[in-house]
Amino acid sequence: MTRFAVRKNLLKALTVGAFTSVVAGTMSIGQAQAAVVTLDFEGVGNLSPVGNFYNTDPHDFDITFSPNALGLVDQDAGGSGNIGGEPSPSTVLFFLDGPAATLNALKGFSTGFSFFYSAINNPGFIKVYDGLNATGNILATLNLPTTPFNGAPDPTGQFSPLLPIGVSFSGIAKSVDFGGTVNQIVFDNITFGSATPGSTVPEPITILGTLTAAGFGVALRRKQKLQQKATVKA
Repeated sequence: MTRFAVRKNLLKALTVGAFTSVVAGTMSIGQAQAAVVTLDFEGVGNLSPVGNFYNTDPHDFDITFSPNALGLVDQDAGGSGNIGGEPSPSTVLFFLDGPAATLNALKGFSTGFSFFYSAINNPGFIKVYDGLNATGNILATLNLPTTPFNGAPDPTGQFSPLLPIGVSFSGIAKSVDFGGTVNQIVFDNITFGSATPGSTVPEPITILGTLTAAGFGVALRRKQKLQQKATVKA
């Protein structure tokens, strides 16, 4: 068995946190390139459009984003992000209008991808299309559950931590909707070439268990009130 086959079979056995089982493998970008590509949004800037950031040198991956897709920098790093526990500090993807931020992969990709996200109040969703700009056939739909509130150590961020998840599909994808409620969900480390996120964070089931055990009484009620008022952009 080749090293590629061993890796593929091993990754198929993995479960990402408490949320979903994902089928892993090596994904093609353009003409069957095997390299893993991660969009970590570092360098995009606070409240700046992502736009063609990943379609120009020195990180030209033939990937663009819809006009509403923005970078958001953690408050602890001088930005306005009410976030923490990022897999690659300190910038994430979010949006302030529309139902979703859309990623366009100009050359297409297959198999699947992974990412991190935080959505403490409202669930999110992922939709994968075989056409650009969220058009054509839907190849996959993934509902994203809400995540722990302030579940990782962070000086200020309430949308914390970002948790890993992956999605797989058949066919050639040209665009992905990263959706949810405006100013209520963030995404980071979108990785093509692996349906298993590559950065280590506390397992979601462990975090959820800790919050449940510690979440009774007055402290829980106070936390719930703070959570309901929380927005991604502070």
